[in-house]
Amino acid sequence: MKILPIRNENDYQKALSRLEDIFDAQKGTEEGDELEILSILIDRYENENFPIGMPDPIEAIKFRMEQMGMNQKDLAEVVGFKSRVSEILNKKRKLTLSMIRKLNTNLNIPTDVLVQDY
Repeated sequence: MKILPIRNENDYQKALSRLEDIFDAQKGTEEGDELEILSILIDRYENENFPIGMPDPIEAIKFRMEQMGMNQKDLAEVVGFKSRVSEILNKKRKLTLSMIRKLNTNLNIPTDVLVQDY
């Protein structure tokens, strides 16, 4: 099959359908190569046409805390007083630059996520 650029919704749907047909193709085969190229084209089209926004900073902190098995007391050790943690998690207090740096370093949350308004 000839691979064409994905320029519109119709092209996108055709590419998805073809991807389904060849999804289990073996690497190194003609269909395997087609699968790899189609995947790249589909990813590019989706990134351009269906961008995913940044997560809410507070939701990112909560998610990371859950992943790391942390509670509010643990987060207080990172950012400061426990009362501040509660205010931050309830969106009653903004993150300071110092807190953002500590959250980035200790929880490995990207700064571009943490600096957003909420």
